[in-house]
Amino acid sequence: MVLDKVKKILIEQLDVDEGAISMESSIIDDLGADSLDVVDMVMSLEEEFDVEIPDDEIEGMKTVGDIVKFIEAKSE
Repeated sequence: MVLDKVKKILIEQLDVDEGAISMESSIIDDLGADSLDVVDMVMSLEEEFDVEIPDDEIEGMKTVGDIVKFIEAKSE
């Protein structure tokens, strides 16, 4: 369920096809996000999941799976 919501945000923010998004997808290399896209994505994720994502955590999030794991850990 978290992955589905993350996918929806990425599709809207980055204008990519759902088929291009997997847990292994690199946000920058595979999905084409730039630094502004990442900021917008983080704000959307924080709003959608009611979590705060610290800057140092953002730097460590390279793949879609990293985002999903972080949100799942915060939701427990």
